[in-house]
Amino acid sequence: MLLPGCVRRKLVITSETTGALVFLNDEEVGRTPLEVPFTWYGTYDVRLEKPGYAPLWTTAQADAPWWDRPGPDLLAEAGPDRLVEIPWHFEMSPATPAGEVDPDTLLDYARQMRELNQRD
Repeated sequence: MLLPGCVRRKLVITSETTGALVFLNDEEVGRTPLEVPFTWYGTYDVRLEKPGYAPLWTTAQADAPWWDRPGPDLLAEAGPDRLVEIPWHFEMSPATPAGEVDPDTLLDYARQMRELNQRD
């Protein structure tokens, strides 16, 4: 007897620094690496946070495979269990401590100020 299956959908989220706290559409979902079940395709707001790293705010797309679009999805739902895994990988940058400035940027700023003062 053919039993109807279902389509299982999950986001597989990883980051260059593991252990980052992940928010999807402003809802905390866990720490990387993680797998999160989802029900709808489309664009998600993604935020990653980890002490010592700059927070990352971005968007990511969850696109449906051809067989899970309106029409073919009826056949997919009637068949055996199917799995949609959408991998997202994010790279976080180390945070710059408050008040710390890159030395080259500081020297460039000093040169510009010197030029301004010499014109006056």
